[in-house]
Parts: sequence; C-alpha cells; structure tokens
Amino acid sequence: MKGNKLYMVIPCYNEQEVLPETARRLAEKFDQLLAAGAIAPDSRVLFVNDGSRDSTWDIIQGLHRQDNRFCGVNLSRNRGHQNALLAGLMVAKDRCDMAISMDADLQDDINAIDAFVEKYQKEGCDIVYGVRSSRQTDTVFKRSTAGLFYKLMRAMGTNVLDNHADFRLMSQRALEALSQFEEVNLFLRGIVPMVGFKSSIVTYERGERFAGVSKYPLKKMLSFAFDGITSFSTVPIRLITFAGFFIFMASMAALVVFLAQKLLGYTVQGWATTMGSIWLIGGIQLLSLGVIGEYVGKIYMEVKHRPRFIIESILED
Repeated sequence: MKGNKLYMVIPCYNEQEVLPETARRLAEKFDQLLAAGAIAPDSRVLFVNDGSRDSTWDIIQGLHRQDNRFCGVNLSRNRGHQNALLAGLMVAKDRCDMAISMDADLQDDINAIDAFVEKYQKEGCDIVYGVRSSRQTDTVFKRSTAGLFYKLMRAMGTNVLDNHADFRLMSQRALEALSQFEEVNLFLRGIVPMVGFKSSIVTYERGERFAGVSKYPLKKMLSFAFDGITSFSTVPIRLITFAGFFIFMASMAALVVFLAQKLLGYTVQGWATTMGSIWLIGGIQLLSLGVIGEYVGKIYMEVKHRPRFIIESILED
C-alpha cells in the first residue's frame, strides 16, 4: 500500500483576509481524513508566503504556534504564483508521500481532497488533476477567453487539460520527476502533463473567492497565457516564416502586374496602395520582431540559470 503522508501546498500573496478561514477548513478536513485513516498523523499544511506586503506571514507564524500541522515557507521576495508553488512542492518533496496544491482563496473545493487521496491510494495514480465541472461562476468574457486559450494551446501542440488550474495531487515520485525540469519560465499546467505516470481527474465545482481580491487581473492573465504558449511551442515563429513566404509571393505577383501595366502604357496613381502596403508590411515586421524577441528573451533568462526562488525561512516541527 502506498504511503499516506499528505502535504497541502498553498501559495499565498497578500491573503490575510482569507487565510484564517482557509486554515480552519483545512484543519477540519485533516481531522476527517485522519479519522478515516486516509492520511498519516504527521501530514501537514504548507503555506508559501510569496513576498506578501500585508500580515500574511505573521498569520502563518501564528497558525504554526497554535497547531504544528501548519507549516510555512517564507520566500525572500515576491516571485510570482508559479515559482511560489514550485518552491512549496520542492520543500514538500522530501517530506511527503503525496502533495496536493491549491490556492488560498477557497475557490478550489476542499472536499475534493478525499477523491484525490482515494485515486492515489486505491487506483495508484501518481498525478490527479482537479478539473472544474463548469465555468458558470466566471464572466462571459472569461469563459470565452479561457476556452479560446485551451484550444489555442492544443493547436500549437501543447498538452494542457481543459478547465484545470493548479489544483492537483502529485506523488513523491511525480515530484521527483518534476524537480528535473529546470526552466526558469514556469508554466506548471504544461509541465506536469509532461511528467507522465498514471494520472486521473477529479471534477469539482469551483466557488467564489471567500475574501480579498483576485491576484490575476486581465493584464496578468494575458501575460500568463502568452508565457504558456511561448514556453511550449515554436508555432508562432513558424507562422512568421509562413507569413513571410506568403508576403514574398504576393509581392512577386504584384510586381508582375505592375510591370505588365507599365509595358501596356497604363499609369496608376497608386499612392494609397503604396502607403497601405508600406504600413502593412512594416506592422508585420514589427510584430514578427516582437514574437522573435520574446523567444530570445526567454533564452536569455534560461541561460543565466538564476534561482527561481530563494527561501528565507521555513517553519516546521
């Protein structure tokens, strides 16, 4: 039988409003799982403070003093959600049999943890993905853009799971495999499926944020989506090649037409056509340079091998 020491890994950034309630609900869930014999007594909740500017870390320290099941990792500065999540998973890797990652805002269904653990224990799944059963709580704009994003990612050859964020279970073996991925530009939703091993899904109803404000406004969501695409696919660069070839062929055809008109004695004013062509081609060139620059920038960051996170302190037994 597989080991049943569970670590909950929860990245936190300015979550002082919701953290006490999150801890209370997780404590209740741990009591239920422990009574059912589903998890070991030394299972833990690991909060990762991602350079919060409020009292998040003070609350984590207070929770640890009250109940040693609550542990904490304090990063030296804000490194972003994906890096904070990875930091927690890497700390948990050598301390647990399985780790479940979730956000602190209580939108992920804590009751789904039972099904995660069951699939790990009884079905031998090394990875269990939490998948939203619907997106009715989202705005129409977010639903449509999310659907477009997943379709675009798959069209570009990236293996992502629809309606899955970062609510998932990973076994220690899967965490060890994840630690071998060393890229700086993290997009865990795309990396985890590359790990392989036996996997399954658990559907759940995603709720509203319990308190506080979203840490992913539109600007960050777009940046996150673009990072995901450029981190796993070279299709955008190939599209530039195809666009360049198409424009070259169209230019050659236009040149033939213009030469024929000249030889036949036709005079064409063509000022608007000329200026429009210049602006069009110039815009395509700038767009192409921007896409290529994005890839060059990622290479620049990768070859530096800078640490993805720096841990200032760890609270544990």
